[in-house]
Amino acid sequence: MEHEKDSSNKLNQNNSHQNSISHSDDFSEFQNSETENTVSENSVNEIQEKPLEQEPKETLAIAEQKKKNPYKIAFFSLGGIILLGGAAYFGYKYYKNHQVKPMVENICLDTDTKIYDAYKDAVVMVKHRYAFVAKIKGKEIQLNIPEASEEILFGTAFFVDKKGNMISNSHVLQPWNSSENIDKINTDASNIRRKIASILTTDISEEGYETFIASNWGNASSGYNEEGGYSESENEEGNGEEFVSSNELPVDSAAEAVDIAASIPQKNYVSEDDIEVYMKTIDISVALHNSAEEWLPCTIEKISEDQSIDLGVLQLNTKETPSTVVNIINLENAVTDDQTLRPGEKAVMIGYPLGEDLAQTISGIKVQLYNGQISKESDGKKIQYTVTSTHGASGSPIFNNCGQLIAVNFSGIDKVQGFNFGIIAKQIDKVFPFLAHK
Repeated sequence: MEHEKDSSNKLNQNNSHQNSISHSDDFSEFQNSETENTVSENSVNEIQEKPLEQEPKETLAIAEQKKKNPYKIAFFSLGGIILLGGAAYFGYKYYKNHQVKPMVENICLDTDTKIYDAYKDAVVMVKHRYAFVAKIKGKEIQLNIPEASEEILFGTAFFVDKKGNMISNSHVLQPWNSSENIDKINTDASNIRRKIASILTTDISEEGYETFIASNWGNASSGYNEEGGYSESENEEGNGEEFVSSNELPVDSAAEAVDIAASIPQKNYVSEDDIEVYMKTIDISVALHNSAEEWLPCTIEKISEDQSIDLGVLQLNTKETPSTVVNIINLENAVTDDQTLRPGEKAVMIGYPLGEDLAQTISGIKVQLYNGQISKESDGKKIQYTVTSTHGASGSPIFNNCGQLIAVNFSGIDKVQGFNFGIIAKQIDKVFPFLAHK
């Protein structure tokens, strides 16, 4: 029995020991898992807390620095505002002082300076290149010979609308038709025509006309006759070659001369009737006030058919007035009643006398202003004034004391200053009525 009890007690002890072992194992596992969870949670918290610990430090550093330098930041901010404000103010003042304001119609510009500032950009310098050309059997060529060298003329024009139309003189746009040049031009053209006929043979192709004439011009003669050959009419008396009449020669000598003449090949020359010689524009362009050698190409639109009305219309090839021209010279504001233009009243001219020689400066082309007085009543076509003028000022606008157009300058007396003439403004509308509706 005791043995059984002992066995039973031992068995119970064993069971309780195993149970205790199993409980202790369960507790250790639970404790281990809690420990692991605690470690992992602590690790995560440490990882998450590290940036949170750093960020406040940086924020605090910036905040502390701001607290240290608030006046410095405010000072520099205020200085920047002052500098920007000053730059803006002075920039505005410069712009305002140098800006050309658009004209208000019917406002009197009561000083020369105001007239100049209003219209200086509307007045342009004209450069006209022209030369003799020949048309041979319908083929036009430019002549490269001494008598037909290219010429350059300078003048003035002014914008009258926003489509690039300008008024100038007809003698600026077609100088060869002016009364002082036309006779000489016609004489020179006739001589050139005869000289071409004296050397140009029918076997020369059209493509070879220009080169052939230039190469053989030294042999040309204006005394050439229709029968062929060269006339000795231009030679000085006694210097020509003496010819022996055929009836004075012995029979044998005459026969020999005929044989020699027959052996010389006969050339056929182009007839003078197939040759035209005339002046023509090679290039015409304008330069704006303040421009730096920038020439704007133009086309001659219209020339007055009345030679006593020295006016013409020039237009930019773009058919658009440059944006820099704030004020055109409005023909609707011009003085059309010329009987109101009285001697003694002011006359102001803006133009380019002497062309490039006087207008060209180191900072570009500059237009000039001259003033004087009306010195004679209008005759219905022109008016006289004492404004200083010379070659290059042809085509310049003439204003009254309020800045209204009264005339277009066209001529003067070279030897004596102060005697100059302009075509009165009302003639512009009569000759070019289309301008008033553009």
